[in-house]
Amino acid sequence: MQLPTWLLGTCLWLLCITGVWTATFKLAVIGPWSCDPMFSRAMPTAAANLALSRLRRDSSLSRGYRYDVKLLEEDCSASKALTELGDMEGYGHAYIGPFNPALCHAASLLAQHWEVGLASPGCLDADWLNLPPITPPSRVLFTVLRFFRWAHVAIVSAPTDLWEGTGEELASALRAQGLPIGPVVTMETRNKGFFIVSVSVVIMCMSSVLIGGEDQRDLLLAALDMGMVSDGYVFIPYDALLYAMPYQDTIFPQLANSTQLRHAYSSVLTVTMASDQSFYEAFRQAQINREIRSAVAATQVNAQQQQQQQQCQQKKQQYETTTTTKTIYENNNKKVHNNNNTKGRGLQARYLVLGCDGDRLVPTHSLAPTHSDGTVGGLMPLSHSFIFPGGKPPSASFCWFNPEEACSGGAFTDLQGGWELCQLFIMSTSSTPEWLIHVDILLFICPLQLREMRHENLNLYVGLFLDSGIFALVVEHCPRGSLADLLADSNMRLDWMFKSSLLMDLIKGMKYLHLRGLSHGRLKSTNCLVDGRFVLKITDYGLPMILHSQNFHLPEDPQELLWTAPELLRKPVRGGSFAGDVFSFSIIIQEVISRTLPYAMMDMPAHEILERLKEPPPLCRPLVSVDEAPAECLSLMNECWNEDPSKRPSFDDIFKQFRGINRGKRANIIDSMLRMLEQYSSNLEDLIRERTDELEVERNKTEKLVGQLLPKSVAQALKKGKPVRPEHYSDCTLYFSDIVGFTTISALSEPIEVVDLLNDLYTMFDAIIATHDVYKVETIGDAYMVASGVPNRNGTRHAAEVANMSLDILHSIAAFKIKHMPEIKVKIRIGLHSGAVVAGVVGLTMPRYCLFGDTVTTASHMEASGLPYRIHISLCTVKVLTSLKLGYRMDTRKAQVHSPAHTFGFFRLFL
Repeated sequence: MQLPTWLLGTCLWLLCITGVWTATFKLAVIGPWSCDPMFSRAMPTAAANLALSRLRRDSSLSRGYRYDVKLLEEDCSASKALTELGDMEGYGHAYIGPFNPALCHAASLLAQHWEVGLASPGCLDADWLNLPPITPPSRVLFTVLRFFRWAHVAIVSAPTDLWEGTGEELASALRAQGLPIGPVVTMETRNKGFFIVSVSVVIMCMSSVLIGGEDQRDLLLAALDMGMVSDGYVFIPYDALLYAMPYQDTIFPQLANSTQLRHAYSSVLTVTMASDQSFYEAFRQAQINREIRSAVAATQVNAQQQQQQQQCQQKKQQYETTTTTKTIYENNNKKVHNNNNTKGRGLQARYLVLGCDGDRLVPTHSLAPTHSDGTVGGLMPLSHSFIFPGGKPPSASFCWFNPEEACSGGAFTDLQGGWELCQLFIMSTSSTPEWLIHVDILLFICPLQLREMRHENLNLYVGLFLDSGIFALVVEHCPRGSLADLLADSNMRLDWMFKSSLLMDLIKGMKYLHLRGLSHGRLKSTNCLVDGRFVLKITDYGLPMILHSQNFHLPEDPQELLWTAPELLRKPVRGGSFAGDVFSFSIIIQEVISRTLPYAMMDMPAHEILERLKEPPPLCRPLVSVDEAPAECLSLMNECWNEDPSKRPSFDDIFKQFRGINRGKRANIIDSMLRMLEQYSSNLEDLIRERTDELEVERNKTEKLVGQLLPKSVAQALKKGKPVRPEHYSDCTLYFSDIVGFTTISALSEPIEVVDLLNDLYTMFDAIIATHDVYKVETIGDAYMVASGVPNRNGTRHAAEVANMSLDILHSIAAFKIKHMPEIKVKIRIGLHSGAVVAGVVGLTMPRYCLFGDTVTTASHMEASGLPYRIHISLCTVKVLTSLKLGYRMDTRKAQVHSPAHTFGFFRLFL
């Protein structure tokens, strides 16, 4: 059976401690045996007895000495466990534990006082006294993160003192190696959700779900529900680093019995110690050999048991006490290396990276025992590949993993003007997440010369940040990003006034720097920032001397060197030169004018452009159209990128020339915006008046159209949202007409020809009725209905208006011809009747103005019983026309029309 790195060979190391070579070597193992599934299912007593029995059988290891193991309980509460720690004196010559990192420092001090050895996998700080010479799990994690280039990592811990302390300790250890680890998030039992910002890799400090850890199950299922698995998040279990996770021919029922958990676990990247023999197989073999007398199934025991028994059994090979020897120990096919001549390396084991394949785990990468050395060792891919269900998380810059670059810390030396120590207090706000509510005091080392530089167009230099192994610049935040970002934003409209304002800000900032005797050396559009007021501020000034003082060497990206002057490309000068800054300014002019990247119009790779810049002729310069900027500005740009540095103007001369381009006007974006607002406001009234006139025209068109569809009084009421009530009209005259033989004409015509016929005929009728005081009610097929006295009352004139209109229609129909049947005459018959009606609007969608009453029925019957080319009128209409004494002549025709009143038909009506 096998043990983890934190137990493997610890007895060998402890045997070298002065004073342990007594008749009986006593070892005390401190652990939270009842606090967590990882420990409660490890059977520590059986593991200790198994280790002792194997030690006693191997004379090469026992050397005639006796060994005894004492198991001590570590309380689940960190505060109570700390008080009990002082009562454990005298139980052993060496102690293994405690496992809670919060107790490490106190245990180290007690071990020194008791003059005993101390080893614990929970203590990750290798600089503390009495801690074991084994590789901390944090270094293994760092190697894995370095291989995948994952720097921004979150840590989520179970809500117990043990795992919360482990998470905090792990975060501190990774920060000490230069990684920007955020605050440790603790899962709350009352809230299964959690909140992670700007990271895609999560380290889980809790017991694995594969050994019964419910917290990890809840976390993974919550992550699945929140879409984190499909979004590319990767989860790394920390507890698997402490033992060899059994994977050979092992089906995990937790994954086999839950489709959701199996899907969520596909995003888990397991890092565990390598073992050629499965723990379950080794446990069953020990049961068969009656070394373990428990009848518990192997799958019910945590692999941690294997590590505990091997804690005291790892003595199969000779252990040399000198600090320069290197011995390989083998036990059950596991190899552990010891090398004490390199600080912090010590005992090391081989590790594996496991991926999920359904309900099994398969190895995807191997980690050699030399992994802890920063220059050698690393992951080696195996036959299986790790499949990222949501895509591989993005890679971070390698500077986080390279101590020689600016992302990590270094020793500070004196700089021009000296350094000062200052403090920055960062207060949280009410909008920050709950686990971010804290107050930090951050230390900065501030170069005095740079701190004294205050100018409107220089970004405020706060200082240098040095904390948790992170070295960074602290500057004023500019919300609009860099000049390069502003130029690349296609939604940002920049006229020449805006562009000249930005360039003038840059000129004034560089003029101030040069007057103070400081060249920039790295001037480019990416380190020209724009604040909320569109004021350009130069940043990164003085950065070359800071990097030089820390012996940092940034990698030279050809794309980043496109702003560099040719003479500095041929022979670099630390800190640059004044003439080199002028050349960089000319390239920025090209960017601002054309809103393109440097040399973008040349369509060449960056390294080829740099070679042409180094070795003229011909000169390699950007091409800018003459109509994109004033000629004076283009001329100034050509002067600034002159191949001879001595012929380039100074920024004082550039300032004078550029001010002349704007004819002395102060180029400021805010002033330009105010002028634009004034100009816009002056034109706004004319624009409003013009739009108002157009609106009035459209409104009149709309009212005219509505007036053609509905009576004006009805349309006004509907526009105001008022209900249109039915109205009674006591005196009115109705007109009905239709086409004789329309059915026959329709049968001989195409539908479109019928439509054209009716349109031509009724257009003629509409022109006639426009000259009379009548209202067209509707047309239905070939029927045409008109009323007078409705909706506008006109006394008794309604009969005369309709009669005159009927005579005009009858006169005009004689000349009407059908386009597709010119030989056929259109014959119409007309019927008139006078009386009372009720009018009202029917419906809300496409409302219709309708007339109701016997008068409508009688007028329709008058038309239906009439003759072609005749106006058939009722007795009521005759009486009204006669009373008017306007000279109408009528011929009488006996006819019976279904009506309450006795009526007469008249064949002919004329004046």
